[in-house]
Amino acid sequence: MTLLRKNQIVELDITGMTAQGAGVGHWEGMAVFTPLTAPGDRVRVRVVKVAKNYGFGRLEEVLSPSPDRVEPDCPCFAQCGGCCYRHISYQAELKVKEARVRDALERIGGFHDLPLRPILGADRRDGYRNKALLPLGVDKQGALTMGFYAVNSHRIVDCPYCRLQPEVFHRAMNAFREWAGKYGDPVYQEESHSGRMRRLYLRYGEQTGQVMACVVVNGNGLHHEEELVSALRKAVPGLASVVINSNRDRTNVALGQSCRTIYGADVIQDTLCGLQFRLSPLSFYQVNRTQAERLYQLAAKYASLTGNELLLDLYCGAGTIGLSMANRAKRLLGVEIIPEAVENARENARLNGVENGEFFCGDAAKAAQMLAQRGERPDVVILDPPRKGCDPELIRTVAGYQPQRIVYVSCDPATLARDLKLFAELGYPPQEASPVDMFPATSHVETVALLTRNP
Repeated sequence: MTLLRKNQIVELDITGMTAQGAGVGHWEGMAVFTPLTAPGDRVRVRVVKVAKNYGFGRLEEVLSPSPDRVEPDCPCFAQCGGCCYRHISYQAELKVKEARVRDALERIGGFHDLPLRPILGADRRDGYRNKALLPLGVDKQGALTMGFYAVNSHRIVDCPYCRLQPEVFHRAMNAFREWAGKYGDPVYQEESHSGRMRRLYLRYGEQTGQVMACVVVNGNGLHHEEELVSALRKAVPGLASVVINSNRDRTNVALGQSCRTIYGADVIQDTLCGLQFRLSPLSFYQVNRTQAERLYQLAAKYASLTGNELLLDLYCGAGTIGLSMANRAKRLLGVEIIPEAVENARENARLNGVENGEFFCGDAAKAAQMLAQRGERPDVVILDPPRKGCDPELIRTVAGYQPQRIVYVSCDPATLARDLKLFAELGYPPQEASPVDMFPATSHVETVALLTRNP
């Protein structure tokens, strides 16, 4: 077999896509992964890296375009680490994501006959994000840069207009740029841990129209804060809050724990599934509110609550999924390891008059064991773990409860398939799975799966 070499130019037929959105072609039996290509493309590629059984390429020329290919509508697309599917149609993107879920369930989980519902696409591919956390930097001329990190780096791609964000965010960004040009403090430098301005953080209540602008600083505040508030008030309809977040740590963690409001309220509000939520800079909230409602409705359908069940919501975050179902359950128990999120969940319960909910702070596996020791036997369990999925100990504990149903909400098809396989071995095979596109144009895809106990 002829070996692939770095800087070699090869022609490829792209036949698939990776989980990160790169096209997959084969040369002399070796897979070559090339960003910005699409299934159906015939391309010329320069090899940039070679491993033992695969290589990575850089697109040099599209010789014959895929019928799914479209002209990218964002000038930052090729550099920014956010979107990876702006060069194909939305219907093609949905097919790729649905195929990714199906492939993981079959290849990793071994579920070849599991019913997979058609992916639930979004009504809007653009403008859906209600949150933006924008790192700040300076270019070679010393001008402010603000945007997103390039793929696998901390190099900031300056992006004045992101199509995933609402128009009001662009107004806020432009106002901040203008203020920074006149009054701004030095921009934070990671290498030296010097400078002050680290990030601009924006939140939007889609239903209320309220906007929060938060500046993350390496210190306690900014000079000329009054001028910043004035600039934002003039530019941003619905501005309800301006906050300074203090993060003095030499870390990649975006936010510090200390917040100081310099204009308006400490929080903004929004409505999700008929419930009110107060959002501080530190609150968790789904980035795509409209698709989150559809995902929660699907999870509620799978939960099939009648009003008599004890509902256990593990990895509950700020309680949004469990609270959206609380009125259909007898009792709700929520477990979350982040203390601030637990306080958010309790506050959200109070705000919405939910009196049958109780929230605990702790590791999901240990908390699940504690509940078992208390004699709590949930009828329905909701799992919404982080990308790494569930710990095997937690899966065994949940199966040991012998609930009627388990609803698994996943943000990673591979770990979902792995965990469903273990649940099946413990007597809880999946009955159905439904992909949901929560983040159009990006590589991410959510899946909701229903598991029931073997008779």
